[in-house]
Amino acid sequence: MELGAIVVGAGLAGLVAAAEIADAGKKVLLLDQEPAASLGGQAWWSFGGLFLVDSPEQRRMGIKDSKELAWQDWLGAAGFDREQDEDYWGKKWAQAYVDFATHEKRNWLATMGVKFFPVIGWAERGGYLAEGHGNSVPRFHIVWGTGPGIVAPFERRVREHIKNGWIEYQPRHQVDELITKEGRVIGVTGSLLEKSDAKRGEASSRNVVSNFRCEAKAVIVTSGGIGANHELIRKNWPSRLGTAPETMLTGVPAHVDGRMLAITEKAGGRIVNRDRMWHYTEGIKNWNPIWNKHGIRILPGPSSMWFDATGERFPAPNFPGFDTLGTLETIQKTGYDYSWFILTQKIIEKEFALSGSEQNPDLTGKSIPQVLSRVRAGATAPVQSFMDKGEDFIVAETLEELVAGMNKLTGENLLDVSRIKQQIRARDGQLDNEFSKDLQITAMRGARNYRGDRLIRVATPHKLLDRKKGPLIAVRLNILSRKTLGGLQTDLSARVLDDAGQPVPGLYAAGEVAGFGGGGVHGYRSLEGTFLGGCLFSARVAGRAVAGKGGSTSAL
Repeated sequence: MELGAIVVGAGLAGLVAAAEIADAGKKVLLLDQEPAASLGGQAWWSFGGLFLVDSPEQRRMGIKDSKELAWQDWLGAAGFDREQDEDYWGKKWAQAYVDFATHEKRNWLATMGVKFFPVIGWAERGGYLAEGHGNSVPRFHIVWGTGPGIVAPFERRVREHIKNGWIEYQPRHQVDELITKEGRVIGVTGSLLEKSDAKRGEASSRNVVSNFRCEAKAVIVTSGGIGANHELIRKNWPSRLGTAPETMLTGVPAHVDGRMLAITEKAGGRIVNRDRMWHYTEGIKNWNPIWNKHGIRILPGPSSMWFDATGERFPAPNFPGFDTLGTLETIQKTGYDYSWFILTQKIIEKEFALSGSEQNPDLTGKSIPQVLSRVRAGATAPVQSFMDKGEDFIVAETLEELVAGMNKLTGENLLDVSRIKQQIRARDGQLDNEFSKDLQITAMRGARNYRGDRLIRVATPHKLLDRKKGPLIAVRLNILSRKTLGGLQTDLSARVLDDAGQPVPGLYAAGEVAGFGGGGVHGYRSLEGTFLGGCLFSARVAGRAVAGKGGSTSAL
């Protein structure tokens, strides 16, 4: 049987593309450098958040959303400013994606059994004017089952096609080169790596036992970004975000190395928006790491006070959960790679969640009783484990003890307890009235107007120095590497373009390696819930284009 396509990378985008091609009766070779245990890639580790617009879940929560509002928010976040060149296709992909997220996305997933947690999260709240960055309304829909829950239906489709012979899955096949003939990509060559018993997420060996060569009518690159390659992150780090951090935690497994970007570029593909990336500011060291420098992101509510490394409170709108890259820029320009949350026990009980499937066993395991237990007193079990075992957490009864512990942790003695107390008291004094000039307090109260935040996300505003709300908690926050926002430039059929803007025959790309579509569908910033969704959408387009089921997104 003639091979219709080779898909390089068996993460979420690779599974989607392979399934779509096989559905059309074309044979697919699915290659991945990792062992079979890592099928599904980094998506498996995710919290499973998806950006949806005007969904039934939103309407049930009293949220009024629309495609027009979502597009306004997207443009405000993206800040496209290279529209005649690097942003040309990214903006077109963005328009198509917002339309997809409004109309077809939810129903398409529902046909495969995907369901959502009923309370919608409000990520990236912005904090600027209406046309600026941020989600005007909550749009972060958590898949029931988190990351494994969104991987499962596509893995199921792929395994069905493996059984019926339409997909051949070959792990431990590392692609080293794209084969070109007369200007057309006709296949791949690479290294067959030795068998590995590495578990999901663990680093596997790169020892080569032999080589391979495969040819097909088309090659789709779905190999992910550069999140685990700190050297490449620093090389591409934009000056607008300050100096690249000397110290970073890693939010993705080691195999997210970006090597296929250079390989595809060598074959004629164009990489755009190299300077655009997405890293989190609320990273904590995993006390039980799976990969090197394994970090976990805190998903914070809006109430913790945020201080720089010297103990100065960040200015508005650098509040928890408002503007990730804005706060990253602010942190990096302090000259330090870390910052601090100071909060109370009452805040951590209501507002702290941890990103990742393994940090949310109730949602991942689809356990309603465990989910309901979140409303009980006390932090969730994963958060409590970090409080008990994580080196970035300090708990104390008094502010003096807390600050002493913070200085001891860093060994830099940068924090002055009297200055921190002055700032906390000033903030606490703003709670004596129902009105306030402190914009964080105004934002906290505004958040509680949303029923979902009031129920499970935002603590009742209170004074941090109220002993009844304690003990006090400090958390050292590290920079956490995560996503590549730029990548291979593709047209609306997911065809990789060359430096002249022409498609490279036989070559397609989808997912993070393509900037989630077009070489940068997000522009400069993400509205969150759009990484998994970008993989789903761009890979569906690529798979259907290769299968001949529609030449571009406009035909879907």
